[in-house]
Amino acid sequence: MPTRKEMKRRARRALKRHYILYVAICLIAAYIGSEFASSLNVLEISPASGYEAQTRLEKPSGTREGFADVMYDILEDGEEEGRALSQEIKEEEVERSRSGNPAFGRTRGVLAGLVNSVTSGSILVSMLAALHSLTGSENLAVLCLILLGAAFLFVVWFFFVNIFKVISRRVFLEGRIYEKVPFQRMLFLLRVKKWTKVCCTMFRTSLYQMLWNFTIIGGVIKYYSYYLVPYIAAENPDISSREAISLSRRMMKGHKWECFVYELSFLPWTFLGAATLGLSEILYSNPYRAASFSEYYADLRAEAKKAHMKGCEFLNDTYLYEMPEDELIYLAYEDVISALIRRPRDILQLSGVRKFFADCLGVLLTNSKKEKEYEEMQARRVKMELLKDAVDRKAYPSRLSAVPEVEKRPKIETIHYLRHYSIWSIILLFFIFSVIGWAWEVSLHLVTDGEFVNRGVLHGPWLPIYGGGGVLILMLLNRLRNRPVLEFAGIVILCGCVEYATSLALEILHDGERWWDYSGYFLNLNGRICAEGLLVFGIGGIAIVYMLAPLLDNQIQRIRSWILIPLCLILLTVFAVDSIYSAQHPNIGKGITDYEEKTACLQYIYPPYTYL
Repeated sequence: MPTRKEMKRRARRALKRHYILYVAICLIAAYIGSEFASSLNVLEISPASGYEAQTRLEKPSGTREGFADVMYDILEDGEEEGRALSQEIKEEEVERSRSGNPAFGRTRGVLAGLVNSVTSGSILVSMLAALHSLTGSENLAVLCLILLGAAFLFVVWFFFVNIFKVISRRVFLEGRIYEKVPFQRMLFLLRVKKWTKVCCTMFRTSLYQMLWNFTIIGGVIKYYSYYLVPYIAAENPDISSREAISLSRRMMKGHKWECFVYELSFLPWTFLGAATLGLSEILYSNPYRAASFSEYYADLRAEAKKAHMKGCEFLNDTYLYEMPEDELIYLAYEDVISALIRRPRDILQLSGVRKFFADCLGVLLTNSKKEKEYEEMQARRVKMELLKDAVDRKAYPSRLSAVPEVEKRPKIETIHYLRHYSIWSIILLFFIFSVIGWAWEVSLHLVTDGEFVNRGVLHGPWLPIYGGGGVLILMLLNRLRNRPVLEFAGIVILCGCVEYATSLALEILHDGERWWDYSGYFLNLNGRICAEGLLVFGIGGIAIVYMLAPLLDNQIQRIRSWILIPLCLILLTVFAVDSIYSAQHPNIGKGITDYEEKTACLQYIYPPYTYL
């Protein structure tokens, strides 16, 4: 068994190699309460009574605490008292949003309504009223509400908090050996379809530990007996909960005191964390501790395998602890290696303007046979980059995993959403998105106001801001398609810029006339853009990039060129005529630009603070 010094030395080496990832993993664990929660002291406010906290934060007189107060009033005085308090808090919040920063408006929109419902506690009252009507008893409704809340918290703990220890252990174990650990490895349990099974394993372990805690001494002993369960489940997610617990007990037999002393060796880091209010723990000691105990588990595992301990056959992920041989890599990744060394002699190499449009914007200026081959080559190249690290033994070879990971197909496939679009497909997609956006706006107005209104500055059945936004997403964010998180962030930023610029340009060109106004929406910017709209654009943009545009392009490619090209030219001509005419005679009026008339009608029906 290596010394503590040697294990810590190896842990520091792994931490240096994966510092950002390890810190992020431990910070997530602390935030969700899985472990290291005390490290967030630097972000906490010292506890105080409600009156002291109210004085310190200088809340306006009469302001109530919100969600907690509503729940207390419901339990103490019943539904009606809770409803009255909720309405009072909501009115205070809305009134304060009028006089405060307009970007934090709370008077209009779905997001504002959701924020108001949560902060005022009205969501509790609504749930209680629904349960009351179903059960016929207010006391029974309150009991159901409490049970539903407890069930919700348990589900969150069972499926997320409970399992995160296993996820983090897997990342740390892969980081011991391999140079790269993609952040996507946090989803490895989904890829092997063992998420629920591991949740059950960890739940059973927690249940046993809780029961042993009642015996005090037994709780301490069993804490170390079950210490290795998360590591065992991380290595072999297919192991049963009973076998994982039994194997941990056998592996820790004779090592409990050793593990306790190893924990004590980190005591100076605990003192430093207390002195820095948790900052040193967040930035160093938490990931250092986790990496060190991953080394400890690896050594205990090697010892158990050497002694042929009962159950050690479940510790079967060999290449989590050692690099695979070249022959095994070749057998598992033969298709990848062949693709990497194959010289694309007959594939078209684009140059000049055509190369710029293809590589940077994802657009093919023509749709010839050779350019289709080029498109397939580029998509294949991107796929290869994702597998090349495993071939180079820089990342864990998932194809050699003891528990097979799910793949779309056994062979390498063209990633459909990484395609290149022809110029004619881009034109047709522009009009399809514009018509879909127009239909969405018209339908929304029809449902909310009960009348048909031709939305938009143009007179035709299209809203070019939707079409332009969709096309710009496909073109300008072409290089981000293989990174969905960055793609989503890029979509939100791009759509925000397009919507803000369009609103400003229309207002300047048409003497201050506005075709949309988000004033009163939560997190709006000068009424031109708002968080709610950008969130919808982000979700819609993701649907466009990864599903809608590829499916539509498949259908567009079936249209014969002698039909497709004239169709695009006709649509462009009609659109140009509509744009020229609308520049002189824009589409304005009730429900389009007349917000004051619409607001007056709504104020007559609803309370005045609702639609300001």
